[in-house]
Amino acid sequence: MLSNSTISETLNLKKVCVIVPTYNNHKTLNRVIDGVLQYTTNVIVVNDGSTDNTSEIINSYTSIDSILIPKNKGKGNALQLGFKKAIEKGYHYAITIDSDGQHFPDDIPVFLEELAKKESNILLIGSRNMNQEGVPKKSSFGNKFSNFWFWFETGIKLEDTQSGYRLYPLLHLPKKYFTNKFEFEIEVIVRAAWKGTEVKNIPVKILYDPEERVTHFRPFKDFTRISILNTILVIITLLYIKPRDFFRNFQKKKIKQFIKEEILQSNDSNLIKSLSIALGVFIGIAPFWGFQTVLVLFLAVLFRWNKILAFTFSNISIPPMIPFIIYGSLQMGSYFVKGNGNFYQYQNLTFETIKNHTSQYLVGSFILATIAAFTFGIASFFLLSLLHKTKK
Repeated sequence: MLSNSTISETLNLKKVCVIVPTYNNHKTLNRVIDGVLQYTTNVIVVNDGSTDNTSEIINSYTSIDSILIPKNKGKGNALQLGFKKAIEKGYHYAITIDSDGQHFPDDIPVFLEELAKKESNILLIGSRNMNQEGVPKKSSFGNKFSNFWFWFETGIKLEDTQSGYRLYPLLHLPKKYFTNKFEFEIEVIVRAAWKGTEVKNIPVKILYDPEERVTHFRPFKDFTRISILNTILVIITLLYIKPRDFFRNFQKKKIKQFIKEEILQSNDSNLIKSLSIALGVFIGIAPFWGFQTVLVLFLAVLFRWNKILAFTFSNISIPPMIPFIIYGSLQMGSYFVKGNGNFYQYQNLTFETIKNHTSQYLVGSFILATIAAFTFGIASFFLLSLLHKTKK
């Protein structure tokens, strides 16, 4: 086990500081700061408008830096100011530890050990044992809720996304944020992951002492704010992040490689692949213009089908194909909805034509989408089955 002096040298070498955001935690603040000082004096305490004797406690330490926020503005704001101060002082990483006494400063070496294994653009979150005695049920539920949405928004599965005991790569974090309160700790890890930062859990100890611990979490207000944030992040995920990641991956691969890796060598069954292709074709042809990407990715995630295949085949409605799809929809609809006759030349299609035959187009597009999806799905299933037998 490393000595405290060795740990201190490592913290200096890696340019790591410890940030302690605090708001009215005078009962435990001394213990937390004293515990951190056993390893380093690279400490920044952010007093977020405390109304108790927090200022006196902080002023009693002459070897640490501090930030005083006159009025309480939220943990997210306190952390952002701490990050800014740390960067100004030349630090590359910041370990954040809550001041309510639930975290153990002697877990700081755990972060350093993990950082040494893979020193890069990495964000570490201390994973707590939420099943141990004394952990409030509402905290356990909130953590599971947060873990699910983090996975949905990033594709990364974590055991704990709400722990405040973290190591941040300061130089790789977003510059601006939407939030300033508790929900900031969700936003920062999601957006860091979107930027390519590796987000990972490491095990840490946890202490819940009801006589000492003071929580400022407001169940209704803060849960509502978190829900609104997740709604925004999900919309960004579906409209921008998923398509961006797909095109980035697609650009790196040749079509032959894409077919080999995403279709032939995928772990999904032939049925799942075929259903995913059928879903993509249906959404691509059906009149969901402007919402096709959102719908296809949402449904693929909901049914646990192949998102890449579904999204790829939803692009059947690329610009060169749109006139043919509209023409086919109008022609198909003319057989089921009475109108002014059939459409023999798609070159003569105009917006006025489509407007005057809206019912035919809408009905026809759903019928065409269903037929095309069924055809593509059946054909792909038999083709994949044939390729699988040939390979064997």
